[in-house]
Amino acid sequence: METVKLSPKYQVVIPRSVREGMKLSPGQEVAVIRYRGRIELVPMSPVREMRGFLRGVDTGVEREPDREL
Repeated sequence: METVKLSPKYQVVIPRSVREGMKLSPGQEVAVIRYRGRIELVPMSPVREMRGFLRGVDTGVEREPDREL
C-alpha cells in the first residue's frame, strides 16, 4: 500500500507504480467517489473501449410474459 500527502491546494500525486500498473495517462478523467468513509478514484474509460465486453454472455434468460419482444 502506498501513501500520499495532501498538498495545501488539496492535490495528491498518484504514485508511479500505481499509475503504471493501472495504465493511467496525463489528462485521463478519474471519478472521485466518497464511499463508507473513504475516497475512491475510478479511472473513466471511453465508451468505445467498452465495445464487445459482453461478447459471449448468455442472453437466453427467461422473461416475464409482459416483457416478451
